[in-house]
Amino acid sequence: MLDRMAAGEGAADAVAAARDGDDHPDYRQLLAIDARGATSVHSGPKALGIWASAEGRDCAAGGNMLAENGIPAKMVAAFEAADGPFGDRLIAAMKAGLKAGGEAGPVHSAGLLIVDRQSWPYADLRVDWLDEGCPITALSDLWARYRPQADDYVTRALNPGAAPSYGVPGDD
Repeated sequence: MLDRMAAGEGAADAVAAARDGDDHPDYRQLLAIDARGATSVHSGPKALGIWASAEGRDCAAGGNMLAENGIPAKMVAAFEAADGPFGDRLIAAMKAGLKAGGEAGPVHSAGLLIVDRQSWPYADLRVDWLDEGCPITALSDLWARYRPQADDYVTRALNPGAAPSYGVPGDD
């Protein structure tokens, strides 16, 4: 889907092609937002548990095994109402989903993957498993620590001489 949208295809066509090219589309959930902000969603009838989705301005949310079907709409509303960088708005949506009931069972993991102007991730943060505490809170804490330096990491990759050293030994 990403390759098709990068080539100029819209979200609806990219989702349809992915669905039609899959051997098991009845089990898949696909959500896409293209460069123009258009959204498209597919959920197969054999998705696990309660599956729901919501589409908004430049966003879409969906999930399966949800505690109730209104959760994605609350996530979209939180994303649209949030200010700040994209990551802040994604975290706000995750927190709203959790507050609305989240998954039907315990939540142990959360992740945040953002690709911006480059072909590689701007941010790739994960909490793979927590038995104690909330992984979305842990992810939010990771993002809060990473966010102030994120642009500097991009600068370091593209033009190392222009990036701050942060006092790293050997980097004068």
